[in-house]
Amino acid sequence: MKIVIAGGHGKIALRLTRLLANRGESVVGIVRNPHHVDDVRAAGGEAVVLDLERATVDEVAATMVGADAVVFSAGSGNSATSARRDKVDRGAVVLVMDAAQQAGVRRFLHVSSINVGCADDRGIGEGYAIYLRAKRAAEQHIFARTELDWTVLRPGVLTDGNGEGTVELTLGNRVGPKHARFDQVARQDVAAVLVALIDRPETARRIYVVVGGGTPIEKAIDI
Repeated sequence: MKIVIAGGHGKIALRLTRLLANRGESVVGIVRNPHHVDDVRAAGGEAVVLDLERATVDEVAATMVGADAVVFSAGSGNSATSARRDKVDRGAVVLVMDAAQQAGVRRFLHVSSINVGCADDRGIGEGYAIYLRAKRAAEQHIFARTELDWTVLRPGVLTDGNGEGTVELTLGNRVGPKHARFDQVARQDVAAVLVALIDRPETARRIYVVVGGGTPIEKAIDI
């Protein structure tokens, strides 16, 4: 398989690249910074330097020719302005989906957040609230894309642990949770869940919430 990862230098993306490359898949990571190319290559992928805040649909689609799946794992960063959060956390998602459609790639996986759509966002901080609103807007675009076999993965608070190979995976909904949650999950386990979702086409058109738990990932997918 060929998998394209938007945000290829992210902490989840590099782990995903390594997992896929180790089993012989072809991985293309889209990165903004040329200095990140070597890190993607070290993980086993091929890097394409492209700024998703400025790139055209044609430029992004060119990276996806022959791909079997596209994973959006880019992020605006903790210190991003509201304008940049909108460009990256919403606008770039739409751009990548448009490019996938143009390139003829139906499978699209989006790394979102456990608290997207949270009805009560009091006490979570204005920066995080702005981020969640941008991710919420991105999800609304995703749900409307009937020509794509999309899957949305909403992980909990991300940690850099080694991962256990076990998680708690539940089906989410388009509305979002009533209250903010701060359950943790290792980035390594999130990457492993993405691999399992790529392998299981029947997970398309579903929203999954993943946090740390005790169920082996391959079994957790069977919900």
